[in-house]
Amino acid sequence: MTTTLERTPTLQTKLPAVGTTIFTVMSTLAAEKGAVNLGQGFPDFECDPQLVNAVTDAMTKGLNQYPPMTGVPVLREAISAKVARLYGHRYDANSEITITAGATQAIITIILAVVHPGDEVIVLEPCYDSYVPNIELAGGKVVRVPLTPGTFRPDFGKIAAAITPRTRAIIVNSPHNPSATVWSEADMLALQELLAPTEVLLISDEVYEHMVFDAAQGRIHQSAARFPGLAARAFIVSSFGKTYHVTGWKVGYVAAPAALTAEFRKVHQFNVFTVNTPVQHGLAAYMADEQPYLGLPAFYQRKRDLFREGLAKTRFKLLPSEGSYFQCVDISEVSDLDEAEFCKWLTTEIGVAAIPLSAFYGNGFDQRVVRFCFAKKDETLNTALQRLARL
Repeated sequence: MTTTLERTPTLQTKLPAVGTTIFTVMSTLAAEKGAVNLGQGFPDFECDPQLVNAVTDAMTKGLNQYPPMTGVPVLREAISAKVARLYGHRYDANSEITITAGATQAIITIILAVVHPGDEVIVLEPCYDSYVPNIELAGGKVVRVPLTPGTFRPDFGKIAAAITPRTRAIIVNSPHNPSATVWSEADMLALQELLAPTEVLLISDEVYEHMVFDAAQGRIHQSAARFPGLAARAFIVSSFGKTYHVTGWKVGYVAAPAALTAEFRKVHQFNVFTVNTPVQHGLAAYMADEQPYLGLPAFYQRKRDLFREGLAKTRFKLLPSEGSYFQCVDISEVSDLDEAEFCKWLTTEIGVAAIPLSAFYGNGFDQRVVRFCFAKKDETLNTALQRLARL
């Protein structure tokens, strides 16, 4: 029997709509059923041993105490040089680049730094599942604007209509999770023109920046850093975990103008304060070689093409995969089930786990589309394709 001395006080939740995520549900079900898990977005292969060696070397050299709150200078300088080479915009390593404990921490820290109670933040649905809870924790109001169903292209008329005097920021994600679409230069120019007369900030989630495919067709990553009018109002977020196949290390960065960075750092220093020291030094040393990130599009495009070739033999309708490491498919010719039930059926009966796109919408919008992750070993993808061939 519990006594009054042992009573746990009752809490009023700050996130009443948050429960167990579909990612946890599907991964648990995949493990129970022995299914190939193409649901959650992380690799099942190892990173480059040279990167591990670089981190080990930093540890053995005694680089194991607190680094500067903003991140070790050599890594911030390497990031500044990389962004300048790729996108033509030079961020000051001291005042405009901050190392973070992954991209998710970066995003909530940005939002806590700039969103005041009652401020509105535009999110483009479907969207990564941390955006909305982050805004709510800051006391902000979420304004949901749908990307065009079927193509997932931005509708600038709807975005313009959503902007009010209370709009504090808009979150843009390209390459896009979950749809695998990539914003074009025309898209970014349209966004720049739309935001120019406003005080709206841009939170540009670019964690898949090095996974843009079909360069022969002229497709490249259009970072907000390429566009002066966007760079001047943008927090740009990226992830070493995604780029170097080390998602468990949880290291990313934010690049932003000095005035924005100063506010970001006020929250960052009391949020995580700083980030793993030897990993930062290891990453800085590893970045001296550009090939690992310059070669990433070809690495993942080969996996994409392998996976699409196999899926083409099924009744799935393949949607474009322009970037990221995701492939979406229309299930209309395969099943009458809704997306969530279909994913559970696919995991249980076929032995392959996927994620319903409805999980990325606040209202659970169901358009008969599910998402696979192809950041897997070839043998993993081939096993999944053998099972999916039944469809």
